[in-house]
Amino acid sequence: MASDSSKPEFWDTRYRDGVTPWDAGRVPPKLARWLQEQTPGRRVLVPGCGSGYEVRAFAEHGDDVLAIDFSEAAIEVARRTLGELAGRVRKADFFTLDAPPFDLVYERTFLCALPPRERSRWARRIAELVRGGAALAGFFYFGQGERGPPFGITARELHALLDPAFALLEDEAVPAAQSVPVLAGNERWQVWKRRL
Repeated sequence: MASDSSKPEFWDTRYRDGVTPWDAGRVPPKLARWLQEQTPGRRVLVPGCGSGYEVRAFAEHGDDVLAIDFSEAAIEVARRTLGELAGRVRKADFFTLDAPPFDLVYERTFLCALPPRERSRWARRIAELVRGGAALAGFFYFGQGERGPPFGITARELHALLDPAFALLEDEAVPAAQSVPVLAGNERWQVWKRRL
């Protein structure tokens, strides 16, 4: 079994074996509430889309959503989950995706899936993929420890990564009951605005 979570094989094995403890089987309640307050019509990127529940939420909200994953097995699951919306899912690598900047990049268990050595690379890529004045929004997993995934991050580390290009607009704890057991009590909903 592949042990490097920066490689597609690591995730292929987990999806094919059904070992997906991060999969809540639904759209997070906070995202559903937040979307009700947002103007539709944005270009949205969902990196590391997994099963793709949030893809449907963005599409039904009226957004032009693109979901990507580099795991073939994850793509298969997402396309089955999404049915008629399967065309919104593309096999692609976040770090090499060829696309103009988005109005919103959605985060849920993508950053915490990356080995910590990839974080500065992730931050540079996020700054490229979110257009000026637009947003990075979603759920961030906070914690310490080298074992993962999920790999927790501290607030200080996240600020060091994002402050050069983003300003934090929203930050609230996610109730444990609205999370999945592996992340419960350590998730925060955050919205970061890309500086112009």
